[in-house]
Amino acid sequence: MDVRYSALTDPGLKRNINQDNYGYEAFPAEPYTGRLMVVCDGMGGHLSGEVASRIGVDTILEHYYSSPYKDRKEALIQAFAVSNRRIYEQGRGSMGTTGVAALLIDNQLYIANVGDSRAYLVRNNQIRLLSRDHSLVWEQVDAGLITPDEARHSGYRNMITRALGHQLDVEVDLFHEQIGLGDVVFLSSDGMHGVIEDAEIAKIFSQLPLDRAVRRLIDLANERGGPDNITVVAAQLTISNGVETPTNDVETPIIDATLPPPPVIEPIKPIEEPVEATGASVMQVAASQPLERPLSRVGLSLALFALVVLLALAVLALRPDWVGLAPTITPAAPTEIDTSNPGAPLFLTTPSPTGATRPTDNANMTSVVPTASP
Repeated sequence: MDVRYSALTDPGLKRNINQDNYGYEAFPAEPYTGRLMVVCDGMGGHLSGEVASRIGVDTILEHYYSSPYKDRKEALIQAFAVSNRRIYEQGRGSMGTTGVAALLIDNQLYIANVGDSRAYLVRNNQIRLLSRDHSLVWEQVDAGLITPDEARHSGYRNMITRALGHQLDVEVDLFHEQIGLGDVVFLSSDGMHGVIEDAEIAKIFSQLPLDRAVRRLIDLANERGGPDNITVVAAQLTISNGVETPTNDVETPIIDATLPPPPVIEPIKPIEEPVEATGASVMQVAASQPLERPLSRVGLSLALFALVVLLALAVLALRPDWVGLAPTITPAAPTEIDTSNPGAPLFLTTPSPTGATRPTDNANMTSVVPTASP
């Protein structure tokens, strides 16, 4: 089987800055480590949430792929722990971020989760939530005090009880699932799943190619007011024998997901290095300049053929009397082309805008999550 990816983020309509960040590894150097994708939704004062979410994504990816743990589940949990510590050292409890990650190894899926960003599975037109929100309202749901529908419309739904960076230590939830051909695994920030019903999400992924489904979810969240930053990262298992699932006009990276047994590796050594103030990493630099691919001979031939067809249609539309046809010809609607990141770099991460300002946005957490003293 192969894995096809698609990812987009958008600031929404009510925020001056995008505090969401994401990243995924489509081509790991060592195949036994699997493929990892991450979404972080930052929170805090001026630019703090953006910094926290960038540190979260970069550190989780960096530490996971550099970890010598034989047990890759443990490597993932430790990556979250190191990320939490770096954010805490950077902000001393004044900033934080959610974090959700999906790790695909063979047909095994592992989900790590802190906060209220989510992981879902869409299979056979049905959707299932794989993660658990760490929020006040979902604790009430678990206790039977309110229903999930009441939680969705509660005024306290954004008050989270667990986050990366607010305390020196953090508890990470880990979930396991088997996946198969055609399954779609996706991660999202609450700017998407907070305004779109689960049944609508399942329908979109079931009816559209992966890239267009992700684009449609972003657009639909904005159509419903775009109250928060919106991020969706999706992966789908496809056939590797030359018969591919439908795709849109943008070429999406496909990778082989058949992995050899992991080698025996020595236990991990503690990491003591301090966190850089910018939150930048080698992964971010590697993704900064994607390369363009040249047009193939087949692509050039198809382009020339399409041009000839378009010219013929134009002649028929302008001078139908030349060929004795009726003058009414409806041109085809332009195809929506998603030009995001055609080069599939080693690490695909969202850029972090700088220099932007926005009002302090501490409402998500400060009344629930205790802040550590400096």
